[in-house]
Amino acid sequence: MSSIKNHVQLVGNVGGKPTITNLESGKKVARFSLATNEHYKNAKGEKQTDTNWHTVVAWGKTAEIIEKFVSKGKEIGIVGKLKTRNYTTDDGNERYVTEVEANEIVLLGSSK
Repeated sequence: MSSIKNHVQLVGNVGGKPTITNLESGKKVARFSLATNEHYKNAKGEKQTDTNWHTVVAWGKTAEIIEKFVSKGKEIGIVGKLKTRNYTTDDGNERYVTEVEANEIVLLGSSK
């Protein structure tokens, strides 16, 4: 049961061209936004859509796959975990960022 304590699965559309960074170690890092949509009917019976945006980060081989096959609008599935990091701004304020660290990617639909 311990393997599902920090487990994320998302299916959505890539919001923009992934940013690929080549590190000095030779490892690649991919970063992109992923939009997930939830559809429901409101109290009046009208169809509604809620869109959530997620920042996704992938390393190594997963980043290489993203670099080759993922583009804006592409529908993908990802499996990973939530990671939170913090940093200090130039004016001394501390900020926290939560991202999805993708371990696996599934290419689903074509680009829109």
